[in-house]
Amino acid sequence: MIRPPRDDDFGSIAAITNHYIATTAIHFAYEPVGEDDLRGMWHGYRDRFPWLVLEEDGQVLGYAKAGTWRDRAAYQWTAETGLYLAPAARGHGRGTALYAALLAELVAAGFHSAVAGITLPNPASAALHVALGFVSVGIVREAGWKHDRWHDLELWQKRFTSGGAS
Repeated sequence: MIRPPRDDDFGSIAAITNHYIATTAIHFAYEPVGEDDLRGMWHGYRDRFPWLVLEEDGQVLGYAKAGTWRDRAAYQWTAETGLYLAPAARGHGRGTALYAALLAELVAAGFHSAVAGITLPNPASAALHVALGFVSVGIVREAGWKHDRWHDLELWQKRFTSGGAS
């Protein structure tokens, strides 16, 4: 089931996020995040930006979120998106369904576009974004230093037919 998060979901959300922080360069943080920090972020964003969780058999297996892309008034019609699944939940179409639901929420909220950053290489994430109608809009070379090396960041954008100023 895909649904909005509840306050008691953030232990699972933090565990999923911290897996990627500790073991990959997919997330550029160095230190683990706490569930209270993530819960606070969600409380700060939820009136404007959707977050969704994927729950199966009472367990949160992943989440998708939207947030501020850039902090100037003119950018208010574009959201930055992120998607994280528990490792065992990957590769079964769950991420596609969860991300599609998030994008539908952004359309319903009147956004004009979504932007996502993918640490390279990540062919699975690139394929997911292509499948959902994103296009690559550029690569920032050596954008982040993690695990003793530089990583490129590819930016992807999906424009909606709805939303924003006209």
